[in-house]
Amino acid sequence: MTDARRIIDHPVLHVVLLHPQIPANTGNIARLCGAAEIALHLIHPLGFGVDDKHLKRAGLDYWQEVDVRHHPDLDALLKGMDWGARMIAFSARAREDYTKAKVGRGDYLLFGKESTGLPSQVMERYPSYAIPIWGKVRSLNLSTAVGIVVYHYLHDMGVF
Repeated sequence: MTDARRIIDHPVLHVVLLHPQIPANTGNIARLCGAAEIALHLIHPLGFGVDDKHLKRAGLDYWQEVDVRHHPDLDALLKGMDWGARMIAFSARAREDYTKAKVGRGDYLLFGKESTGLPSQVMERYPSYAIPIWGKVRSLNLSTAVGIVVYHYLHDMGVF
């Protein structure tokens, strides 16, 4: 099996965006996923078209390096999840610090849409964690939050 095929079949992590709304954020997250060789799952409906010029510009010429998977809804993704993998949610409204989550190879990291985050019923269904914020802003930019979380867990797993 080639390295490229192994990465697509068994990525070290999966990033899941539930109904993302801002194409530039999704493009930046796609670039991060390509750089870290992790899968990006987009749960529809999206707040933009996948041919959006802002989405393409944010990803520049890296799109062929990104393992992007589209799903009509969260349940469709759940049915196709790798056996033994876990879904772990991230939200500014969660009570526990993201560094306390036990994330393993092949797990799915779930993030909500920019305007409202994850619905409460989704947060109740999965372990949920937050990135601490000390200032007077209510949340971080989605692509910033994904970057913080992904690289933290890649480091924890000894990927780099």
